[in-house]
Amino acid sequence: MRIFITGTAGFIGYHLARLLLDEGHVVAGFDGMTDYYDVTLKQRRHAMLLQSPGFSATEAMLEDQGALDAAIDAFGPEVVVHLAGQAGVRYSLENPRAYVDANVTGTFNVMEGALRHRVGHLMMASTSSVYGANTQMPFAETDKADTPMTIYAATKKATEAMGHAYAHLHGLPTTMFRFFTVYGPWGRPDMALFKFVKATLEGQPIDVYNHGDMFRDFTYVEDLVRAIRLLMTEAVPERPEDGVVPEGDSLSPVAPYRVVNIGNSRSERLTDFIAAIEDALGMTATRNMMDMQPGDVPATWADAGLLERLTGYRPETDMREGVKRFVDWYRDYYRA
Repeated sequence: MRIFITGTAGFIGYHLARLLLDEGHVVAGFDGMTDYYDVTLKQRRHAMLLQSPGFSATEAMLEDQGALDAAIDAFGPEVVVHLAGQAGVRYSLENPRAYVDANVTGTFNVMEGALRHRVGHLMMASTSSVYGANTQMPFAETDKADTPMTIYAATKKATEAMGHAYAHLHGLPTTMFRFFTVYGPWGRPDMALFKFVKATLEGQPIDVYNHGDMFRDFTYVEDLVRAIRLLMTEAVPERPEDGVVPEGDSLSPVAPYRVVNIGNSRSERLTDFIAAIEDALGMTATRNMMDMQPGDVPATWADAGLLERLTGYRPETDMREGVKRFVDWYRDYYRA
């Protein structure tokens, strides 16, 4: 297949491109190389992908419609996977415009390119943050997601609505996946795991929000991209002919459109996560206990039953094993 992926210099995009290239597919990457975090890390990911003859890359912003159109048109994709965007819940409090520009305008540009080439499957990243103030857990795709707590979550919910509209109007098969706290080697420096490992190795305290009374559904990155790969060909949505949707399926009754959770289906306590980091490092972290951050939520937990029904697959990497793999990568990469 010919697969166009946005965000290939990013954490998840790199891992997905690597998986697809290893399977022999042709991949074109697109990434803006913003300085939201260390650009050197992004450049290193792209450099490794470029060692494969099946990979090519364009470095430009999603908001640059001309550059994006040129890259998509030159490649002629069969599938588009849109992972790029402005990430991070907390940064959205500081720079909300970046989220509207990248996540809304940028996503619209990607959708236009996918439509122009009538791709067989448009796949776009959303987030568990769209569940917002929901308290009924585990979160299921059929639950309402009308109470976003940050502009980041709001922009992602907007892209879900935009995707549905294009799927309905143009018959464009579209899958939105909601990620749950993805972690692993080559992870982002703004994520808790990276920050906790770095601070502990440097003898600095770690900030523990809500005094540690937090729960997250930690999803190992290799499990996540395997799920995306299976959804790509095993679960291309089709518009129901009679408008009847199977129970528990998020398939739209009026469009070839579906939302799918990708999570580990386990909600882990933050203090247990920190303990796993300490065990992997052989060090004790100094905790700086803090109140809850604005816009944050106390818990996330994915119902991944739909993913399993569609693909026969469910993420299953144990959190402690995943943390150990990240620590091994971090020590090797930073010689720490």
